[in-house]
Amino acid sequence: MENRVEELRKVLGMNQEEFAKAIRVSRQTVSSIENGKYNPSLELAFEISDFFGKKIEEIFIHEGRSGNEKK
Repeated sequence: MENRVEELRKVLGMNQEEFAKAIRVSRQTVSSIENGKYNPSLELAFEISDFFGKKIEEIFIHEGRSGNEKK
């Protein structure tokens, strides 16, 4: 899953370590999320979205289908 975590973190002038402390995870977890190697749990995704003041779908991009499709 693609995401904008690195972009948003850098806008705030934070390094990975500072951001990790703010959301209570390891720097390695932040790195893995930013590199698309780890998809955060729903709880962590909400924590990240709350931190940036954005909706989850503004940060995490699901590649499977567009937001306008309905089943």
